[in-house]
Amino acid sequence: MEKKTFSGKNIIRGMMYLIGFIISLLILLVLYLTLTEYKPDKVTSLVIDYADTIEVPAKSPLKIVSFNIGYGGLGEEEDFFMDGGKKASPDSKEVVEKNLAGIAETLKDINADFHLLQEVDKDSKRSFYIDQQDYLQDQVLGSPSFYAENYKVNFVPIPFPPMGKVDSGLITSAKYNVSEADRVSLYVPFKWPVRIANLKRSLLVTRLPVENSDQELVLINLHLEAYDDSGGREKQTKELMELMETEQAKGNYVIAGGDFNQSFFPLEDLPYEASEDQWEPGLLDQNLFSDDFHILRDENMTPTCRSNHIAYTAYEGKKYFYYIDGFIVSDNVNVETIKVYDQNFKFSDHNPVVLEFSLK
Repeated sequence: MEKKTFSGKNIIRGMMYLIGFIISLLILLVLYLTLTEYKPDKVTSLVIDYADTIEVPAKSPLKIVSFNIGYGGLGEEEDFFMDGGKKASPDSKEVVEKNLAGIAETLKDINADFHLLQEVDKDSKRSFYIDQQDYLQDQVLGSPSFYAENYKVNFVPIPFPPMGKVDSGLITSAKYNVSEADRVSLYVPFKWPVRIANLKRSLLVTRLPVENSDQELVLINLHLEAYDDSGGREKQTKELMELMETEQAKGNYVIAGGDFNQSFFPLEDLPYEASEDQWEPGLLDQNLFSDDFHILRDENMTPTCRSNHIAYTAYEGKKYFYYIDGFIVSDNVNVETIKVYDQNFKFSDHNPVVLEFSLK
C-alpha cells in the first residue's frame, strides 16, 4: 500500500482553507450583527400603568439616589477588560446574586423616594441572564419601574471568550406616580462596523405631577459615553443641557442624575490618583450649563467610582478612584444635602450618590 505523505503544498492549501473559513465566519458575523443592529427611534414612549394618582408633594423633604450597579458583575473581586483588566463577567451566577443582594440592601438603607439606576441587565450572558429589573423591583423598589435600553446586542464578539448577548440599560422608579416616561436617544459616536456591537446611549426622562401645581418634576436618568475620545461624550452632554433648558423654560422642576463619565472636580484637586495607564475621565464642562442650573458635588470628595484594571481587593493601598456620578438641578429645586453613600465598592464599581431636596 502506498504511504501518504504531507507535502508543503498540502500544508499551505490546508492553511488557506482554514484562513478562508475564518474570514467567512467573520463576514457572516458582521452581516448578522448589521441585520440585527438595535436602531431605536429618537423618542420611545414607555408604558404607564397606575391605578391611583399620587402627586409629588411641594415644599416637603424628598430623597433621590443615583447608583450605577455595574450589572451586579463588578463587585470588589472583579476587574474589567475595557479598563485594562482581563474579565468580561464574573466566574459564577452566585457572585452576581451576592452583589445584587448587597445592592438591594444598600438601596433599602438609603430609602429614597426616587431611584435612578444605571447598568441594569435584563437578559445578558455576562450576568447569567438574571432579570435585574424584576429582582430589584421585588426586593426594594416596590412601585413600578421604567426601563430604557443603553446596550442591546445579540452577540458581543469581544473579548475572548466573548461577552455574548447583552440587554442592559437604565431604570427609574418613584414612590409617586409618573405621568409620562420616554427613552430619548443620544448621539452615537461610533461608525460601522464598530457601532453594530456597541452601546446606544439614551436618557430616561420621567415626568411626575406636582401637587397644587401645573408644573412637573422632570427626572432625567443618564449614563453618558465612556470609551470614546472623539467628542461623543461632550455632544451627549450638550443634548442633556438642551433638554434641561427646554424643561426649565416651561417652569418645570428638573433633576438630571447618573453616571456622567466626566469628573465633577479637576483631577488635580482630588485626594486620590488615576494612573496614566488607566482610563481617565475628562472634566465636566460647567460652562455648558447656565446659571439656572447647579452642578452638585459632595465636597468631601468621597469617590463615586473606581478603576477596574484590577480587582478592588488587589489595590494594595493605591487609590484609583474617580468622581463621575452625581446630579444637576434647576434653580427651583432646593438642595438640602448631597452625599456619596460610601460602600467601599463591595457590590459595584460605583458608590451611590444621594440627594435630599425639596421643590421651591
